[in-house]
This record gives sequence, structure tokens and C-alpha cells, in this order.
Amino acid sequence: MKSSIRVLSASLLAATLATPVDAASQAHAKLIALSGKQIGQATFVQTSHGVLIEITARGLPPGAHAVMIHTTASCDPKTRFTSAGPDLSFEPGKPHGYLAKGGPRAGDLPNQFAAADGTLRASMITGAFSLGNGRKSIFDRDGASLIVHARADDYSGQPDGNSGARLACGTIIRTVGPGVRKGASRRAHK
Repeated sequence: MKSSIRVLSASLLAATLATPVDAASQAHAKLIALSGKQIGQATFVQTSHGVLIEITARGLPPGAHAVMIHTTASCDPKTRFTSAGPDLSFEPGKPHGYLAKGGPRAGDLPNQFAAADGTLRASMITGAFSLGNGRKSIFDRDGASLIVHARADDYSGQPDGNSGARLACGTIIRTVGPGVRKGASRRAHK
């Protein structure tokens, strides 16, 4: 009986985490490699517990990779994705990393792992930013990007946790929400 209650409780919690607060808060990013070729995607859904981020990618080196939200919606392979700016922070001077005194920044996310075949599948939730409008929104005038780095984040090194080169980048585009015209999201991703 206790086991059934635990399973039911876990199922309800999972359903709650994946349920959007409203239909006005979703986004998508096509992940591209330095070659410019699409290697994956990320989806973002605002839930009552934060933003649920789901990532799928292929062609990555096996092992741990830092994943971060960066300050600018620009994924130019010619700049090796430096056009995406630094990782996102709503507080100037705030240090990078979960283990840094005074950290982490809003764009800091947990390391994710690519399998031996180079595929990465990840789900995470963060309350550090939102998909709506307002002070903690990633949709300011220059937007945001998701970056997959070459190495794991050490969670304390400045400015980026010694995470190495930027291997993949995806410009985050609001697909459902304030300011999106009906049909605009479909055109943006063709």
C-alpha cells in the first residue's frame, strides 16, 4: 500500500512539474554546431515550479558538458558562438558557478552528459529565469541563447567554470506567449 502511494505521489509530482502555468510561456532553440549544421534542439516550458528545459543533441564528444544560458540571441559560428555573450546574470558582478561564493548566475545550469555515441538527452528545471515578461525574463531586447560547452563546468572557476570551447548554440525563440503572433512560431522554425 505504501509503495502504491509513493508511486502515485511521484507520478503526480512529475505531472505537476511538466504542466505549464499557462499556454503563454513556451520557447524553442535549434542547436547548431560550429559547422552551422543543426545537431539538436531544446524546448522550454514555464511550469508552476520554474522553467522545464529538455535538450536532445547528437555528435558531441562523450562525457560531461557544461550547459548555460547566455545573454544574447545570436549563434554565429564564425565567431565560435562568442556572439551569444557571457552566461546570463540579472545581477552585475555576480560570480559564475554553484560552488562560487555569491553564485550562481541565472544562466548557470547543471552539467549534462553525452553517451558513448555522442547523443545527449537531458531534462532539468530552473527557477532562475522565466519565459514571460518582466525582470527575470530571458526575452529582453537582445534575447538569449543556450550553449553546450566542450567540457564540464567546475561550478566555481571564473568566468565560465573552465568549461572550454562553445560546441553548440541555439537561439531561444518564444513560440507561445506575449508578443508572438498566431502562426509566427511555425514560420520561425521552418
